[in-house]
Amino acid sequence: MKRIKRNHLVEILLHILFWAAMFYTTGTSNKKFRVIRWSVKGQLQQDVRIETAYPQSLLTLFLLMLLFYSTAFWLLKKVMTFNSNIARFAAVLGWTILIFELNYLLTPLVMSPAPPPINPFGPLQVTNIITFLSMLGIAIAYFFSKEWIKSDLLRKQIEAHQLSTEVKFLKSQINPHFLFNTLNNLFSMAQAKGNDELADGISKLSGMMRYMIYESNAETVPLKKEIEYINSCIALNKLRYADHEAIVDFRYSEPVPELAIAPMIFIPFVENAFKHGVTIDSTSFIDISITVQDKELLFTCGNKNHSLVKKMQDEKSGIGLENVKRRLDLLYPGKHSLDIKSDEDKFRIMLKINPS
Repeated sequence: MKRIKRNHLVEILLHILFWAAMFYTTGTSNKKFRVIRWSVKGQLQQDVRIETAYPQSLLTLFLLMLLFYSTAFWLLKKVMTFNSNIARFAAVLGWTILIFELNYLLTPLVMSPAPPPINPFGPLQVTNIITFLSMLGIAIAYFFSKEWIKSDLLRKQIEAHQLSTEVKFLKSQINPHFLFNTLNNLFSMAQAKGNDELADGISKLSGMMRYMIYESNAETVPLKKEIEYINSCIALNKLRYADHEAIVDFRYSEPVPELAIAPMIFIPFVENAFKHGVTIDSTSFIDISITVQDKELLFTCGNKNHSLVKKMQDEKSGIGLENVKRRLDLLYPGKHSLDIKSDEDKFRIMLKINPS
């Protein structure tokens, strides 16, 4: 709001300066008339110089302002509704001629003593014609520049809304996927055996749901909250495996730096590390780290690469890599880098983000 008011004040100031310059220009274009009176005998009787700049300049300035503001803020909006270009041109030109004729007719009335008849084809009138036509051109340029700015602002607002909608859609693909998988896992475990770990798992799931529903809709969240969410995600995913089957090393600085980050940005990599990097009856290691240095955040995630497990690109079995890349492009355009390395033994990602 303050920025809008400041822009309006700057625009008003520019208008004042513009019209001050126009007053100076019209006031100095033709400062004096020479009135020559002749005696009956044909001899020069009187040579009088009459200062006419001030009243004439005020009249011309007023009519130029009338032409500019009426054209830019009223006439052009009206004629744009016409279907014919000829009608548009005729309306604008006719209005300009009308105001110009007012200037021609009223100029002698505001000058005292009265000047000699003004030659409609003289240098003064040619100058006035050029001035009024130039003002018409300025009014047209001003109108279309304002319309272009409005349309560009509207376009950016629509794009921002579309990007926000797309981000929410991409997040909606992530959240239900994880929630339903986890609930199914807990349900299966509860049926198979009564385990005290179930209470802890449900508690963590409740916290995660609260975070996703009430907090992750914000544009950014504290990094500490995101780390807490990752810890809960790791704990719930480990419930599916024996202790030796999924060994996770999650490292981060303590205390956690005061940094805001887009919510749910790391979870797809953590989920896929479990989905594609852990198998039953085999020891698997997952290495995750988050570090912050000079306001740049570095997230790494590595897991064993099982050759028989589908890669992240398989949309049907996991959160697609293209989905993750698209969300990063929307949230951090030009402010992130994602490096993915995959070989026979290990799959590793390195994500750098500059949140500022």
